[in-house]
Amino acid sequence: DGSRRPAHHQHTRPPIDRTMSLSSKLQLSSVDVKGKRVLIRVDFNVPQDKKDPSKITNTARIEGALPTIKHCLDSGAKSVVLMSHLGRPDGSRVDKFSLKPVAGELEKLLGKPITFLSDCVGEEVEAACAAPADGSGILLENLR
Repeated sequence: DGSRRPAHHQHTRPPIDRTMSLSSKLQLSSVDVKGKRVLIRVDFNVPQDKKDPSKITNTARIEGALPTIKHCLDSGAKSVVLMSHLGRPDGSRVDKFSLKPVAGELEKLLGKPITFLSDCVGEEVEAACAAPADGSGILLENLR
């Protein structure tokens, strides 16, 4: 009838399990991060002061990521590279949406230095992330 594909085009796929059972998910505590570079997508889309966007008015989202970041660093991760978006800059660089102030706040809350990279792609970012100092924290510029 023409609607059937030839036998060599037919694929048998296992049924898709659409349940989101947390018990079947790998937990961070069961992952060996010692000596590894760990990339974490965090939610640092924090509220900023309207008159001075370099001031963060609520650090709850940064504080929410601290246990994960600390766990990785305390477990011997070579580095933790953090990436987030902030605001809606529509794909162009907008200074008021820079994550640089977040890096300063994160440094205070974490009690460890954070290297802020002024971009999220490119050779400089790749080089900085490829050979970081042991135990380093790196925050990439706004993903958006």
